[in-house]
Amino acid sequence: MADDTLEERERIFKRFDENGDGKVSATELGENLIKTLGSVSTEEVNRLMAKLDTDGDGCISFQEFTDFYNANRKLMKEVAKII
Repeated sequence: MADDTLEERERIFKRFDENGDGKVSATELGENLIKTLGSVSTEEVNRLMAKLDTDGDGCISFQEFTDFYNANRKLMKEVAKII
């Protein structure tokens, strides 16, 4: 399976969307980054949220995630290996 398939994006997104509500909150993002990377600051989480949450509703939708994924394919291929 290619890393840029819909299934791959869904797999990564669902890993972050712990409560399954179809969006990733700052809390879910931070907790998953800590699990994956070992540590992350609140500032880092806030910066990432600001980049991904393009509509400013406080959550990352699957569409926002997909837009980020498509704009950062090389980075996301590395993320896919870790997650």
